[in-house]
Amino acid sequence: MKKTPLLNTALSELIASLGHGDMVVIADAGLPIPAETYRIDLALTRGVPGFIETVRTVLSEMQVERAIIANETVRVSPQVMQDLQTLLTGVPFEQVSHEELKDLCHRARAVVRTGEFTPYANVILVAGVVF
Repeated sequence: MKKTPLLNTALSELIASLGHGDMVVIADAGLPIPAETYRIDLALTRGVPGFIETVRTVLSEMQVERAIIANETVRVSPQVMQDLQTLLTGVPFEQVSHEELKDLCHRARAVVRTGEFTPYANVILVAGVVF
């Protein structure tokens, strides 16, 4: 059995397959996911699993070189931004409009859908390298 916190097979396989610069979106329950983008749907019910707990678990295995969030996140859900900055200490953040973030989902390797109901609780994690 794995020693790290991440137990979801699809998510673990995704992270193991990432290359430098690949993007993974961790999304709230309402973010539209392009039909052609691989979806890992973790949403069980309202709030389960939560956005921050999902990001924390992904970070247990994924090297991140930068994060992309929507401007709206900072304005509408500042606690989400604060929690992300705590989890991603030292990782630079790029801010784009929510529309741009949705467009970037087309280029992402996958979108991980959570049960989060907080508005604009979405982040794009850009894979770094461990060497």
